[in-house]
Amino acid sequence: MTNLLNSIPIDNSPETVSAQEAPEFAGPQFVRWFREVAPYVHAFRGKTFVVAFGGELVQANALNALVQDLSLLSALGIRLVLVHGSRPQVNEQLQLKGYEQQFARASQPTDDAALECAKEAAGEIRLDIEAAFSQGLPNTPMSHAQIRVISGNFVTARPTGVIDGVDFRHTGQVRKIDTDAVRSAMHSGSILLLSPLGFSPTGEAFTLSMEELATSLAISLRAEKLIFLTETPGVLAADGSIDTELARLDADALLASNSIDSETAFYLYYASRAVKRGVARAHLIPFSMDGVVLLEIFTHDGVGTMVVEDTLDDLRPATIDDVGAILQLIDPLEQDGTLVSRGRASIERDVENFSVLEHDGVIYGCATLHEYPADKMAEMACLIVHSEWQGAGEGELLLRHMESRARAAGAIRMFVLTTRTSHWFMKRGFVQGGVTDLPKERRSAYDRSRNSQIFIKRLA
Repeated sequence: MTNLLNSIPIDNSPETVSAQEAPEFAGPQFVRWFREVAPYVHAFRGKTFVVAFGGELVQANALNALVQDLSLLSALGIRLVLVHGSRPQVNEQLQLKGYEQQFARASQPTDDAALECAKEAAGEIRLDIEAAFSQGLPNTPMSHAQIRVISGNFVTARPTGVIDGVDFRHTGQVRKIDTDAVRSAMHSGSILLLSPLGFSPTGEAFTLSMEELATSLAISLRAEKLIFLTETPGVLAADGSIDTELARLDADALLASNSIDSETAFYLYYASRAVKRGVARAHLIPFSMDGVVLLEIFTHDGVGTMVVEDTLDDLRPATIDDVGAILQLIDPLEQDGTLVSRGRASIERDVENFSVLEHDGVIYGCATLHEYPADKMAEMACLIVHSEWQGAGEGELLLRHMESRARAAGAIRMFVLTTRTSHWFMKRGFVQGGVTDLPKERRSAYDRSRNSQIFIKRLA
């Protein structure tokens, strides 16, 4: 899916391939991709995403690409709150003015000079972001966008005060967020933009941590997602790959182990904190990857690390609301003859026999079980995992689940009928049988014209 996203034409530059010049498969491939992202579009319309990025992203000239992707999310009905950082820009201002003080990620005192530099940097970045959202050139992703950006004094801050004898002066922390005003701005269709500054009731300005501000916003708004665009690729697994999904407790264990680099740990701390306080999902994604926000949101595994209260893959009994999704999984295999044609009425009648695999609201696997109590046998059928999500053990997960269901129903043997996947079942302990090995009721319904092979497994 990543390659497909990168191949979608977005302008008429010489590097862009027109629809007429594209390979013959480009059209169907694009249609398939568009249909596959539709469930995510439906699920996220009207939801709130808090997107946070540091001044490093602006320095890397990645702002324009990000704004184009965010404008698409806005067009899809997602409510956006943006929080930008400005550490490198503040440090640059301090250096130009001859000050030795430099800001790092950890909270530190802010003197008068640093506060003025923070104000200047925040104003400059805010104007750059507003200008980027104001683009509307034809033949670009911003054409006809007409996005309004609203900034304001939505955040009340308090001074950090004196810690261990050190006066943090103009460094502050979030005291309160005017959530009613924020929601009102978003409901008008505008994107809310906040700088890492807050104001006290006495009119004082305080510098804030971008990460703390974004996390506080996501919590107070009960956001669907908190997305950090970072310089790191995400949390790395032991084999060096990206750990695309972490349960919050696992994230906390990683933080306690001190086994990940400090920058990743810094963001992971806030991601875990947000999820613990009610944010549905928090993401760490690298801003160096083009289209990273779209890839993270609209592909099954994403490209960074997502923290959730529990893992999102859910194996559960099917309900009548799942019939349409089950039919979509079954239909291609019925068309090519792999499965017997069942039809909607049959699925609706037997839906309570199905179990489904669901990820983030999208059903991508199913199987059904038919019991024959008199023979202490059970038949597993319609074991399907969507082709886009095969290869990670989902089929075995469904198989083990159906075996557990069969045992719970009192079956001591489970059988399957197949025309094309005999080796898969043989590798998992099934042995070939014959029609006479089937329960009497099932034997009479066996379709000899299909010549399906019968495999049986004894359930220990």
